Amino acid sequence: MNIPFLDNWRKRHDGTRGAGLASAVAADPEGVAELLAECELLRVRVGERGLRLDDTPASLAALDQLPPRWRDDPEELPWLGNDAGLYLGTVLVRNVSGAAWSIRPSGQPVVRLASGREIDVVEAGLDWAISGSPELSQVYSESAEG
Repeated sequence: MNIPFLDNWRKRHDGTRGAGLASAVAADPEGVAELLAECELLRVRVGERGLRLDDTPASLAALDQLPPRWRDDPEELPWLGNDAGLYLGTVLVRNVSGAAWSIRPSGQPVVRLASGREIDVVEAGLDWAISGSPELSQVYSESAEG
């Protein structure tokens, strides 16, 4: 995940990618959740197609139904996939009891379920953006079951 303003924040907090974010999650989990929920590029692109993302599982199903026009732009594709993964994570955290953001030592945000299972939502979002599979709603359903 590349969020430019976080680089400066990391420099002020121990300089390591994952440790700084992990401590931020521990100190302010709701603030980090809000930051990760922004998904600005995804929200803008789907908004242009008339879809409003409301952080619900139904919005994931609606995303899955969009024609994948983002694949026409190889520069935007990874950014949109990253946002799709963060959005998937946001829906999980806001709708699945016990789900919470966690940061791996590499700095990768993942969603940790109450069972302890980690969902690499960014990887799922990138796979979805590139190939359409697995569908975001499918990842959500499988994760919500435990």
